[in-house]
Amino acid sequence: MREQVVLECTECKNRNYNTFKNKKNTPDRIEMSKYCKVCKKHVIHKETK
Repeated sequence: MREQVVLECTECKNRNYNTFKNKKNTPDRIEMSKYCKVCKKHVIHKETK
């Protein structure tokens, strides 16, 4: 039931993180505040396909 997803920075569009999510519990796309190495600050990262 767990699926691997890629998180993309909302500012620079760089794909920085891979993570897992449970599709049954969270069917929507996830958003997390993570550190972006390119922007050099904490930014919201959104799930991509």
